[in-house]
Amino acid sequence: MQISNKLLQAVGIPFTALLSVIFGLLLLSFPIGLFVIFESNIGDDINFEYPLTHLELFEDTILYQNPIDIGIGDAFVILWIFYAILFTISILGPKLNFFKSLSSIISSGKFNLEKNYMFGVTKWLSILVLISAIINFVQEQFGIVTIPPLGGNDLVQFFYVSLAPLLEEFGFRFVLIGLPLFALYSQRSSLKYFIRCLWNPGNLDIIDYRKAIFLVVFVGVLFGFAHIAFGESWSEGKFAQATAGGIILGWVYLKYGFVASLLIHWATNYFIFSYATFISQINFISVESAFSHSLMSSLEILLLLSGCFSISMLLINRFFPKRNSDLKI
Repeated sequence: MQISNKLLQAVGIPFTALLSVIFGLLLLSFPIGLFVIFESNIGDDINFEYPLTHLELFEDTILYQNPIDIGIGDAFVILWIFYAILFTISILGPKLNFFKSLSSIISSGKFNLEKNYMFGVTKWLSILVLISAIINFVQEQFGIVTIPPLGGNDLVQFFYVSLAPLLEEFGFRFVLIGLPLFALYSQRSSLKYFIRCLWNPGNLDIIDYRKAIFLVVFVGVLFGFAHIAFGESWSEGKFAQATAGGIILGWVYLKYGFVASLLIHWATNYFIFSYATFISQINFISVESAFSHSLMSSLEILLLLSGCFSISMLLINRFFPKRNSDLKI
């Protein structure tokens, strides 16, 4: 059965519209994050000048034992610049920039998302949100609730959720997936090739994906366990959600590389919390209450619709012969 170009173009218009809106919201979160850190009052008795070494995360570390004059704001700006650079990379490559890819989809109906990182980010972000919502709904039917860690200072929490993607992606993707993949599939041992393969495992000559997929699933389970096992962590209901998220991030890392997996993780943390915190400030409500605001509900609906669309396109790509379709998502 063939999919006509007209049908692909018709499908491509709403899909590209969804991706464009999500992209715009991701981009807008950058200045919103700066506002939250430097202009809002979410820290109450502390602000962006609060010493980084006073945070619980850095207790019993070399930074704590040898204090340096770095505030939360300074550290946040470094993170912000790093994420902005990766965001720019995702717009421009690896083969085609985001805007030319949009035009290609609309004009020809070709859905080759591997040509641009940002398509992979927006697609898999929406799939992750959709699967998390389904898991949460099913668990609630059985009385399993997902309770976040006990709330602390909102400014500190926002800094933590901005830092966590970098730390967790380095540990769970770079170290626990990237290194074993290189050991399993590499046929060369040069330093340059090693770094390239850690940055993007697609540079490896992987013919049999069974071991790679098993590794991704295993690390995904560890990722889920880590969310409920240490300190003031999430309740047990978070395990399934975090495990599914870890598997998706592992698959994205395997297929697209570190840029895409880190930005998706960044989006589930910084992006979402920046809007929630911004809403809490302009409406003088708590961050917890902001997640029930109509704007956050609209954002969730948008991501859920995009997730449904993305999964549908994955199924179409799976069941229609590739020779009859240019759709590759």
